[in-house]
Amino acid sequence: MTKANETEWQARAKNLLKAELKRKGVSYRELVEKLAPLGVEETERNIANKISRGGFTAVFLLQCLEAIGAKEIVLRD
Repeated sequence: MTKANETEWQARAKNLLKAELKRKGVSYRELVEKLAPLGVEETERNIANKISRGGFTAVFLLQCLEAIGAKEIVLRD
């Protein structure tokens, strides 16, 4: 995978998660609180950095989606 291609995928992951958070009306601070019962210990700053980079794991993405109660995600508009 080329660096440009990887960067594109990271942007898609970041935009997907940010869109779901926005749809659910969940801030990064609220996400921290919602992740805690799942055993995910993160700070608001760490979450902001991870999402900003788009370089988070699939596990983190699934944990976030579960925490905010996302039942479906839209991969393309």
